[in-house]
Amino acid sequence: MTAFSATDAAFEGFRITREKPKILLIWAGFYMIVSFLMPVLLVTMGGQDLMALEAAANDKSADSAAALANFTALLPLYAILLPIGLAVQAVLASAVYRAILRPTETGFGYLRLGRDELRLAVLTLIYFVLTLVAVTLVVVVGGIGAGIAYSFLGSPLFGVALGLFFTGLLFFVAVRLSLAPVMTFAEQKISVFESWKLTKGQFWKLVGAYVLAIASVVVVLVLAMVIFMAIAAIAAGGDIASVSKIFAPDLSSVGAYFTIPMIIYTIFGAFLNAFYYAVLVAPAAVIYRELTTS
Repeated sequence: MTAFSATDAAFEGFRITREKPKILLIWAGFYMIVSFLMPVLLVTMGGQDLMALEAAANDKSADSAAALANFTALLPLYAILLPIGLAVQAVLASAVYRAILRPTETGFGYLRLGRDELRLAVLTLIYFVLTLVAVTLVVVVGGIGAGIAYSFLGSPLFGVALGLFFTGLLFFVAVRLSLAPVMTFAEQKISVFESWKLTKGQFWKLVGAYVLAIASVVVVLVLAMVIFMAIAAIAAGGDIASVSKIFAPDLSSVGAYFTIPMIIYTIFGAFLNAFYYAVLVAPAAVIYRELTTS
């Protein structure tokens, strides 16, 4: 097993998008199609119910039974949107992995929908369930432990310390298992816990690579959003309020949702999200490649 450079891993996504700008355009185009499709489904299948729920959330005297009925009516919509979101995530992650680990399998910007993507989607669902169970256990055990300690010591400090310990433990486990998706892709089998062995002794370097990648992409995204909002405000004649409505769109109809600012923001956001996936997914692929190179 060889070591890896945390810096090289963190900036791999930047390297890919710089050296292969065409695939960034393709990924952005793919995400753009999804970004226009999802709101159409959202508005046509659940726009009225979503607005009713939002109104109920802001009204303390709202009828809880009516709100529950609105939420229940949205379940078919969620049953469609969640699998689509899961598939999009798996397709884009696989494309990034493929660009790094199987660069000859170009295809259409490394985008595919097959067994690789299915395995990643299944792994995501498995980890969702495991995370839910783990967090529930931590909350229950931590709560009981903190309650017992408080009854004897009369101080909440032990409970706080216990909470920090369990939070750190969950973080440690998450980092050690962070190569599971790329292992699942590279080895073409669902690898739930195999990452634990591969990442032995690599915890702090993994954290360093991930923190550096996240910090870098956050800086880029914040600057991009500042520039976008400034340009949009100028184009709107200084009416910042109208521009800010893109963050609280009108769900009454498709036409009301897709205003000119929203259309521009959707296109702009597609490029940002494609870049985001490239930068945040790439480090794990580089780390896996280096750790498995003899």
